[in-house]
Amino acid sequence: MPYADNEGIRIHYKTEGEGPPLVLQHWSLATLENWYDYGYVSALKNDYRLILLDARGHGASDKPHTPEAYELKKRVEDIVAVLDDLGITKAHYFGYSMGGWIGFGLARYAPERFTSLIIGGAAPYASNMDDLRQFIRIGIENGPEALVAMWETEYGALSSELRERMLAYDYETLLVVAQDHESLEAVLPTMRMPCLLYAGEMDEGYPLAKECAKQIANVTFFTLPGLDHGGAIMRSDEVLPHVKRFLAEVDQRTGAA
Repeated sequence: MPYADNEGIRIHYKTEGEGPPLVLQHWSLATLENWYDYGYVSALKNDYRLILLDARGHGASDKPHTPEAYELKKRVEDIVAVLDDLGITKAHYFGYSMGGWIGFGLARYAPERFTSLIIGGAAPYASNMDDLRQFIRIGIENGPEALVAMWETEYGALSSELRERMLAYDYETLLVVAQDHESLEAVLPTMRMPCLLYAGEMDEGYPLAKECAKQIANVTFFTLPGLDHGGAIMRSDEVLPHVKRFLAEVDQRTGAA
């Protein structure tokens, strides 16, 4: 099981496929395995060298319990540490929700390491994460089974594998992870790499995601009609055609192979 080290914090990652490197960073209450669950890995691994990682506090990565351990700059450094461990100078990046917010952090702290950014279900504005914290507290106070039951009521039945993973999450750590987001709006005019942004039409954050795209020079934005925040990542059949087309166009322009 490969790990990269970032100042003593071990970040678990996996690689799949061959081709230009593409980092996949998951969302809150998830692990790198969710990219497999929703079909992204099977659809992309024939054309890209996928680099999947568990964000700190998630999956098989280390889980520090201090709030300062989850500062955005440190999360960015985790991704850079994985690229360094693999000897990769530059990569494409695809992050959703929490992973999308980290994507804006990459544009702020490590833009030279990324050929392009794909950011879904996220915006760079300051945000209160109390709704997520309240949800996580259900897993702490009423048990993981209660939280999973609420999730299935909202999004439908989980696979047995995903259900078992959610029951095993470290919810005390996830509560520490779920900190309010600082504003990253100032980074938008500095983003020069090709960017693909998207959100579900029914996502509460859709207007902000669409608005921030107006401030990025080299951007494509697409909408997923009828989908909310969860649906816009689970429906890979709706997302992947846009992602594949965008990456192919970037690779053609840059001569990546």
